[in-house]
Amino acid sequence: MSLKAVFLDFSGVIIDDAAINQELVADILLSENLRADQDEYIQYCRGRSDRACIKGILANRGRILPDEYINKLLQTKNQGYRQKIDSLAELPLAPHLAEFLTQLKEQNLAVGLVTGATRSEVEYILNRAKLAQYFDLIVAGDDVTQSKPEPEAYLLAARNLNLSPAECLAIEDNPIGIEAAKRAKIQVVGISNIYPLHMLQRQANWTVDDFREIELDRVNRVLSQAG
Repeated sequence: MSLKAVFLDFSGVIIDDAAINQELVADILLSENLRADQDEYIQYCRGRSDRACIKGILANRGRILPDEYINKLLQTKNQGYRQKIDSLAELPLAPHLAEFLTQLKEQNLAVGLVTGATRSEVEYILNRAKLAQYFDLIVAGDDVTQSKPEPEAYLLAARNLNLSPAECLAIEDNPIGIEAAKRAKIQVVGISNIYPLHMLQRQANWTVDDFREIELDRVNRVLSQAG
């Protein structure tokens, strides 16, 4: 086996939008006459899809709501996300992202984005940042029925490219995403944008502080030996 595709998570890997997402979820809770809780947000939201996040928090507060109602809350979040992003002077993209994506394309590797964020948010950012042309596919939160840490999104991404999971590499910033990739039998690079390196080292196959530290040749050698 050799490396054929690299899958990147979105929030925390492509863009540093964690504070924006947490603020928007807090606003949604406030509209439901609920107060936000930091620990609750980490438990139900970080690394998970927007839908899983909102449903999880509301269920934890004893509110089981129909999908139609959750859809309206997600639409409100999407609108708020664009407004927050548009108010920024500069997109908070990860350092050296464009250079890394260019490197992947120069090595003829397929590039996918595998995320729990909604497709509208993802495409809005990629188009505004002029990065959409680098990605061969997007698997967003609204494309799957199960959120990370379930492996569905990663398995779908590999299947859509007609690849074995063993030919793919995932780049994740949090334990939930790492678990999802590992359960899909995909090797993972943990990038320490949110969590400290030592925490990611317990789960990921490789850990880095920056895209520049990802050694694709080394990854390819490991995959080839495993195959």
